[in-house]
Amino acid sequence: MSNPFDGMAGLGGLGGLLGGFQQRMEEMKRKSAETVVEGQAGSGLVKVKVTCDFNVVSVDIDPKAMDDRELLEDLTRAAMGEALGKVREEMAKNLQGLAGGLPLPPGLLGF
Repeated sequence: MSNPFDGMAGLGGLGGLLGGFQQRMEEMKRKSAETVVEGQAGSGLVKVKVTCDFNVVSVDIDPKAMDDRELLEDLTRAAMGEALGKVREEMAKNLQGLAGGLPLPPGLLGF
């Protein structure tokens, strides 16, 4: 696949800068797919593992939580929420590193 920024070499090196950015972005995508975070609820009765590219890896439910359906639903929702919050934190951290100190306005990256 060709680099769409190759033809920009005459713009004061902007093409090389953007090409490097593209490589860092691809690396971040790869790292996100490999990074797994865990959310849990009910003192560990429900545990959910999610990759940082939003794929659910596993859901672990302690048999003690299966007696009460409403409780199980609430714990599952809470564990998912915690895991997804960790994904957002990881993404924000990675995107800040990707921006490399560029003076971006707050909230521009959505985090």
